[in-house]
This record gives sequence, C-alpha cells and structure tokens, in this order.
Amino acid sequence: MRLSQMFRTQRFVLSIEIFPPKTADGDTALRQNLQTLVEYDPSFVSCTYGAGGSTRDRTLQWCREIQADFRRTAMTHFTCVGSTRDELLSWLDQAVAEGIHNVMALRGDPPAGQEAFKTVEGGLSNANQLVELIRQTHPELGIGVAGYPEKHQEAPSLDIDLQHLKCKVDAGADAVFTQLFFVNDNFFAFRDRCDEQGIRIPIVPGIMPITDFARIKRITSMCGTVFPQGLAMRLEAVQDDPQAQFEIGVEHAIQQCEELRSAGVPGIHFYALNKSDACQRILDAMHLQEKA
Repeated sequence: MRLSQMFRTQRFVLSIEIFPPKTADGDTALRQNLQTLVEYDPSFVSCTYGAGGSTRDRTLQWCREIQADFRRTAMTHFTCVGSTRDELLSWLDQAVAEGIHNVMALRGDPPAGQEAFKTVEGGLSNANQLVELIRQTHPELGIGVAGYPEKHQEAPSLDIDLQHLKCKVDAGADAVFTQLFFVNDNFFAFRDRCDEQGIRIPIVPGIMPITDFARIKRITSMCGTVFPQGLAMRLEAVQDDPQAQFEIGVEHAIQQCEELRSAGVPGIHFYALNKSDACQRILDAMHLQEKA
C-alpha cells in the first residue's frame, strides 16, 4: 500500500524505523525484535540508507525481508549523497523492480570524515530535487519527506527551513515525518507554521524513546534537538542505572504519545533503534494499535 492510500483509509498510521545491522548477530536480533513489533500491525516499516548510500544494498535486502517474511509494507530511505542522477535512477529502478512502493526522500548526511554535504558532479543538491526526480520517473510511488520542528541545523532560520519543506511538498511529497523531538509544544508550533504555509499533507511526529541517556545525548547533539532540562536532570541522577533510565525514558514517551494522539496527529513514526522493548511498552500503554 502506498503512503497516500494509507492516510486516506487508515484512522492512525503507525510506523517503525529500523537500520541495517552490521553483523549477523545484529540481523538475528533485529528479526526477533521485528517479530514482536509487527504484532502491533504497523502500517509500514522503513529502513534507513546509510551516509553516502553505504548500506544501499542492505537496505533493499531488509525491505525485501520486511515484505516477504514479515508481510508488512516496506519504505526504503533514499538520499542524494555521493551519487549522480543516473546512479540514483538506477538504484530507484532496482527498488521498484524489487516491489518497493514507498520511498523516504532525504538529502542525506555527509559520509564519515566529511563535515559538510557536497553535491557530486551530475548529482542532486537537495531533497526537493530528489522528490522531483521520483515523481518524474516513478509517479506511482509514495514519497515521505523529513520535517524539523526545531529547525534543521544547517538552516539559518525557522522560516527558511519551512520554505525548504514547502518546496519538498510542492514537488510531490505525500507526508512529512519529523525529526525526533522531546517537547511537544515545539511540534505543535511547527504544525501551526506548516498550516500557515499551506502545507496540507499529513505531518507525522517522530518519536525516539530514551533507553540510554548517553546515546540520546550523542544523537541530540548531532541534530540539535531540544532536550528538556527537567528530563535531563532526572536521567543524570540515574546515569549508572540502565533500567531506571529506560523507565524514565519510556514514561516520557508515553506522555508524549498520549498528548500527541489527543491533539489529532495522523500517526506516529517510532525510531526504534532496532529494539522492541520500549516501543512495545509504549504501544501497550497507549493502545495505539491493538495486537493483530
């Protein structure tokens, strides 16, 4: 099922994001965790595409497995980094041939060792160009794009960042999936600004449950996410107790999801980090989807 159809026909679009593991043991663990998560009937499972396309073959392998073995709709991530237009078209054709019907179109982060994004000769410079390419060559595909409630780090202002999002929407995106955030008011303000700009496609909040404070601090430092001081203090106080960190993080995510659902969001996109325990606890508490 394609994104546009999901949002037309489903009351709530639950989605899970994974990344291709680097080891065979990681593959085994992910399969076990996915088996748990698909019992909650997610509308789709997305798989990331590493910096510079470093995992592009593994991404397609996992998308095939999601659809064939787990019988869930897969969404492949797709970035501009390190590829010419012809190379992007070739990979996109391959994904379509593999039966993939949905794409998360992203500019992409620079590869390791490269500080800033660089457009390769004959390549694309931003995500709206990528959306245009997909729409021109495979108009039947569902297309998701990224939104940043607290601004992309490289954008000089919230207004300019929103203009970039509007370009992606006008190019043909079907839905916006946000960067992780921990302050719901920032999401609500972002949603209001989108509405003022005439962005009428679904805006889906992205939630990353906190299970390891040190790891979350690294992630938020890279993407500029606002971290509530009170939450940080609670986590700092139990930094030597992994289970306590998990409980605090899950509690915060449940509260976020309750408030978001009450505010009428069209779905929630979980950044699961290839684990199931936190998402399972949240879904059980929220009854976002009853088990299939």
